[in-house]
This record gives sequence, C-alpha cells and structure tokens, in this order.
Amino acid sequence: MKELNINGAVVQTYPLTAAQRIHFYTVSACNRKELLSICTGFYLQYDQVDFDVLKECIYQGYEKFEAMRLRFHTDEEGQLVQYLVPTEDRDIPVVDFRDWKEEDAHEEMLRWSRIPIEMNGNPMSEIKMIRMPDHYTGIYMKIHHMTMDSSSIIGFYSYVLQLYCSKAFPEEHIDPPKDPRSYLEQLKLDLAYENNSKAMQKDHEFWLKEMEQPEPIYTNFSARNRLQEARDLLKMPELRGAFNYGDIEAAIKVYDLEKEPSDRLLKFCTENHVPVASLLLLTLRTVFSHFSGNVSDVSVKNAVARRGTLLERQSGGTRIHFYPLRTIIPPETTFMDALRIVQAKENALLRHANYDPLALMGEIGAHYGLPQGTTYECTTLTYQPLSVQSMKGKDLPDINFKSRWYSNGVAMQNIYVTVMHRSIDNGFEFNFEYQKNCVSEDELEKLYFYMCRVMFYGIEDPSRTIGEILDWI
Repeated sequence: MKELNINGAVVQTYPLTAAQRIHFYTVSACNRKELLSICTGFYLQYDQVDFDVLKECIYQGYEKFEAMRLRFHTDEEGQLVQYLVPTEDRDIPVVDFRDWKEEDAHEEMLRWSRIPIEMNGNPMSEIKMIRMPDHYTGIYMKIHHMTMDSSSIIGFYSYVLQLYCSKAFPEEHIDPPKDPRSYLEQLKLDLAYENNSKAMQKDHEFWLKEMEQPEPIYTNFSARNRLQEARDLLKMPELRGAFNYGDIEAAIKVYDLEKEPSDRLLKFCTENHVPVASLLLLTLRTVFSHFSGNVSDVSVKNAVARRGTLLERQSGGTRIHFYPLRTIIPPETTFMDALRIVQAKENALLRHANYDPLALMGEIGAHYGLPQGTTYECTTLTYQPLSVQSMKGKDLPDINFKSRWYSNGVAMQNIYVTVMHRSIDNGFEFNFEYQKNCVSEDELEKLYFYMCRVMFYGIEDPSRTIGEILDWI
C-alpha cells in the first residue's frame, strides 16, 4: 500500500487481491478486454418511474458501495494497483426503446456489452436507465469483473430498488436500505491474509496434502474425446489433462427448468440438509463420468463466492475463487452417499478457499508435470442462490420484473455453467456460456438433458447407486 500522485491528486493505492489477479491473468492471456465486462439488465413492469429520483438513488449507490468507485493504475514499477475516487458524478442517460421490438432492444444492449471498459484510470462501470416495450422500465449496467461479482451486483440493484421505493412511494412507509459495509475494510483483511499469515500457511498445507493423491484425469462433457485429441497432439500417450479452450468468441444459451420440478429439487435439498450446490456438482460429475466411459474419478472446477461473514457479504467487490473439486465415487455408492461425499469435499474446500487459486494452479501443474494450457476439469460451475427475486422484500410494492444477463461475446473456456433462479417464479435457470466454434448447441442440449435425467432419477430414489444411474442414462 502506497500513496501515488495520479493526475495531480495524491491517492492511497492498494495491490490487487488474489480474486482480482485471476481476472487480470485471464484478460491478459486472451487480450480481449471485454472478457471482464459483466452486463446485466433489471426491468420493472412499471412505466411511471421517476428518472430524476432513480438517478439520485444510483448516485447514492455509487457513494455507499465503495467498489463502484474503484479505479486501476499502472505504477512506476509496472504493477497494476487499485484506488478509490471520492465521488462518481458521470451522467446517467435515459435510453427509450418503447417503439422497438423487445428482442431488438436486447440486441442493441448486447452490442453495448461487447464494447470493452478501458482500465487505466477510467470508471469501471456504465449505467443507463432504460424504457422498454410493454411498460417495462429499468437499468442496464456494465461493470468490470475486477470490481464486482454477481453477489455484489445483486446487492447494488437491491439497494437502488429499495431506496427508490422508499422515496417514490412514501405512502407505503418503506424503510430505506441499510448501508453496505466498507470495501476497503475487507480489502485490508484480504491483503493481510496474503502476507504469509498463519491462516494462509494452513490453507496451503491443505492444498499440498490434496496433491499427495495420484494424478487426476480429464473427463468430458460430450462424446468427443478431447483427452485423446490432446494426447495425439502433444504425442503424450499417458497424458491425463486436455485442452479446454479454443476460439474465444462466445454466446450464452439459457435453459429454464419449470417451477414444479425446480421446487422438487429444492424440497429434496431442504429435507435432506444438502446444499443445492452439492446436488449440482454431483450431477455434473456424474454426466462427465457418463461421457468418459463411467469412470469413478472426476474433477469439476468449482466457483466459491467467499462471503461467509457479514463484512464479506455486504462489502461488494469481487471475491470469486476457483478450485478443482475432485471426487472418486465407486459405482456401488448410493446417490445419497455420493451427495454426502461431494458435500464433505465441498465443505473442506470452502474452509480453505482463501488460498490464491492462480498460485494453486501453477503448483498443481508443476507437481503433476501438466503441460501448459491443459487441465483436468472440463467446465466450471457457479451456483448463485441469491437472485433478483430475493431482492423483493416483504414490504416492497408487488411489481413484476425481469432480469437479463448479456453476453460480452468472449469466453476463456469451452463451457461455463451458471445456475441461478428466475425472477418470475424462483425456478432454476441454467446458463451455459460457451465458445461458439468449439461447442455446438446440440452438445449443450445433451449436457442439459443428461443433467436433468441424473438429478431427477437420483432424487426419485436416493438409494439407487451411481452405477445404476449411469446405466440408466
């Protein structure tokens, strides 16, 4: 941490956190700056929105959420550092799409989403107030992933929505939202951890012990044998890793699971005290096992939000870390016992999830002699339990709304699976971000189809074995 004179102002700067370094590494590797743009829309079915009041609420959101005022600067040593600006007073324009077809309006916002945010000293977000067809009104937001993640974005939307309602509907006696916690306070704790703290040493010991196991092996998401392709390309017949990237031009395919089956899954998890994330991880690893000849040893990359404390939940910023979650589940294991295995593994991983994932990736590669660019995991899973639905407090007006995630047009791996909840009915929404020239929509369709078969066949009778499920699907 040091003071720098930036554009005539002396500011306190801070190093990047491990979560930020992951993002910076990926964007540096592909040289496509739009990769780190998270682009979302949130629209109320209410066309009497007072845009002056809404703008005032957004400005107050900028003030209270410190991470919304982050800037990045390359110092004299060539290191990227971060700092806060005291205010964010850029104009927030209104864009009127009421005379457009809805899908044409979304296409225009997709175009905006593919324009990168320039990092060095520039604002890290862009917000527009939107008028949509069918009486919907709301916000489009593009934000840099090194400043916010999905939890932070939902928190920001929630703050602005509740603040607006408290101002716009005085007769409802709606309380204004509570202020979020300090991003800088959490940042200092993260940097103290990284200064070779005892907690960091303990976490490192855990991951070193994980590497004492025999080498993992790549498992697939389709019938295509990517492992054999890598072995042939590198002339390494014993290779156990494969390439999980290609042409980075990307799109998002969304599959909506109906409310009734979604409720069945949630009920099963609640009654059996199983996290939804564990059910999804078991589902994915079972499907990958199926496509790889029913192997027992499967690794999945798991995204960890790291928001266990009140400060972590409310301080904004980006806190996502990515770790391999490897399970060896023999075919005679029951579905319920397999869930417990995944749950135990996930819990162990969560206890040590502050360790630098970028450093761990290098250590794993060096330990097993993994060729650069290859990996054991064919996809990454994110489960987002928070949703726009959860933003509607009991005392807020009952107004319908829509949310949208806009692709920035690029991705650094073949498939990235994000499972969220729909704003309308809280049903599951499966988002597959995929590289368009590496993965076909037919492969996505099959992956989603097999995921559903595994989940519902498993919860229907949890005493069924994994081997029986694999034979059935």
